[in-house]
Amino acid sequence: MTTPLILLPNDEVPSDHLPSTTSAPLRLGPGLRLLSQQSSTSSAPKSTGHVLTATQAGILSTDFKRNTVSLQTFPNHRYIPTQNDLVIAQIHHSSADYFHCMITPQAPHALLGQLSFEGATKKTRPMLKQGDLVYARVLSVGLGAGAEVELTCVNPATGKADGGLGPLTSGMVFDVSTGMAARLLRASSSSPEQQEALAGLVVLDELGKKLESVGGFEIAVGRNGKIWVDCSNGGDSAVKATVAIGRCLNTIDDNNLNPADQRKLVSKILREMKIAS
Repeated sequence: MTTPLILLPNDEVPSDHLPSTTSAPLRLGPGLRLLSQQSSTSSAPKSTGHVLTATQAGILSTDFKRNTVSLQTFPNHRYIPTQNDLVIAQIHHSSADYFHCMITPQAPHALLGQLSFEGATKKTRPMLKQGDLVYARVLSVGLGAGAEVELTCVNPATGKADGGLGPLTSGMVFDVSTGMAARLLRASSSSPEQQEALAGLVVLDELGKKLESVGGFEIAVGRNGKIWVDCSNGGDSAVKATVAIGRCLNTIDDNNLNPADQRKLVSKILREMKIAS
């Protein structure tokens, strides 16, 4: 077994750890930044043409089949905004052109344009107030200490609110580790058959099956360690179902349960809270 490669911020990724295929563009996961890439006219191997650096500490993960390189960060590390990350932000205050949002208690406020919503105009833009929540994507990250982070609630290419971006109403928010948030995002973007292999998580699929009889649930996962859950279709069971989901996620996060124990935990908590399954 090869020794895991641990990178620190600003460390360069060795070229022999990069995929060499030329059939698809190199895809970067969180925690990495592309500084330069091979010229399209160059005949050199593609793996030697990219210069990547780490933006945070973590273990390098290379998927040669998918032509993907990512950084597996430590479960409890402090969240550092990275371009294209999905986050759950809270409105702190507004100005003429922007909503000023909190992503983490340690980071400066991020900027969200008041027209950065699907179909928004000066007349139809959402009237958000202090404490309101939005599901947003990190649009840009400045360089250097204190640099401004800009958010958006639309896909810049289409102007659409892809993936449920926008204001989050009702529901509850739960805090998890940034590592757990990353695992949930991988699990939610894969099929049930892939969830166990990719992230070691089956909790979302299991909860979906057991809560289907009470209306199911909606979930939004932020890389900043925030999870929004809404079971508003559950009628009298809505609050209990929402709390049950939060308990499941927090317990799995704290105890790093395997898939079999996750299934047992879901059944146990739903039974304790007397929710039909």
